[in-house]
Amino acid sequence: MIYLRLIWAYLKIGLFGFGGGYAMLALIEREIVGPGWISEQMFTDIVAISQMTPGPIGINSATYIGYVAPGEYSAAFSSPLFGILGSLLCTLVVVLPSFVLVAYTSHLIRRHKDSVVVKGIFAGLRPVVVGLIASAALLLMNSANFGETNYQVLWSIALCVAAFVMVYKLKWHPILIICIAGFAGWLIY
Repeated sequence: MIYLRLIWAYLKIGLFGFGGGYAMLALIEREIVGPGWISEQMFTDIVAISQMTPGPIGINSATYIGYVAPGEYSAAFSSPLFGILGSLLCTLVVVLPSFVLVAYTSHLIRRHKDSVVVKGIFAGLRPVVVGLIASAALLLMNSANFGETNYQVLWSIALCVAAFVMVYKLKWHPILIICIAGFAGWLIY
């Protein structure tokens, strides 16, 4: 049944998704797009929608995928009630491992925060998280985000570089950059 498979997939994502939502994207893509529950294009759209809505991207994507995946899996599950059930299950299951882990270990970490072992564990996790976020960036560099023609790819790279310069060097406000990029995308594409 699709719900048990979604629960198992999001339990793995919740247990092994260190570093936040962007670090989870590669794992989410493997567990959800891999079995064919949703398409790569739909996954890219879900990531975009999850970025626009308030809240963590991992939880937002779990809620949305939980709603969409049952209907994509079988027409018998296309009712909104099946989608709501899937949303609730995926959201709870992706949050549950982190909640239990933090509740269980917070007092231990607080007590031993000056320990060489604890400091070493966190120092070792930092490069892993950076690698997972880099993996998410590479995952999103696909034709759905950058277009299929050289013209679209070059414009996408130019917009990315321009946005980086405006934020990093010129210190423009990110909301202004988003508005400019949206307008430029509307003009170009």
